[in-house]
Amino acid sequence: MSPLRALCVVLAAFAAPATAATSAAALADAGVDAYEAGQLDEAARLFANAGRAGNRLAQFNYAMMLYRGEARSPEPNGVWRWLRRAAGAGLPQAQFNFALLYDHGDGVHRSASTAATWYRKAAEQGHMGAQLALASMLFTGQGIPQDYREAARWYRAAAEAGDPGAQYLVGNMYENGYGLPRDPAQAAHWYAKAASQGDVVAAARLHALNERHPDVTVD
Repeated sequence: MSPLRALCVVLAAFAAPATAATSAAALADAGVDAYEAGQLDEAARLFANAGRAGNRLAQFNYAMMLYRGEARSPEPNGVWRWLRRAAGAGLPQAQFNFALLYDHGDGVHRSASTAATWYRKAAEQGHMGAQLALASMLFTGQGIPQDYREAARWYRAAAEAGDPGAQYLVGNMYENGYGLPRDPAQAAHWYAKAASQGDVVAAARLHALNERHPDVTVD
């Protein structure tokens, strides 16, 4: 083999994965177009083909079509299989939905520990719903060991992302010392953030806190 031909073979080997990924992405995009046009059978076919080629968004979309009854899979437990593929590939929305299956026993044996594992994977990627779900499980000890400090970590992550419910809960945890040091100023800070988004309970707690600690001011 000539040196030039050998180089071409090597370059082709490196290009093949990228080409396959590009083709899978194109199939996934075509699947979205077909779905939006109401062509569900075609969308399912395209998503399945793209998913088999490793496109995690297509895997997730196909799983959701199966879950909603918009498509049928020749494989048993199709929803679980395809959602597991997308979750295993690191797609946070798929990890969250996969956790939901186990959290609610939806088509699988209910398992709080498995749900928590997948909520955590999605939470670590910034998925707010997963952060809230994991925090709730940790705070209540729902099927996993109770851990106020770890719950506070995830409630705070969701609070910093702007969720008013989480902002209220972080304020409450600062006020009462659950998983966080008692700190009226921090409690007022987070109550105020939640109240600014229309949380009337947070507004009431802020008012009561200010009456007990008139020296506390909110930025």
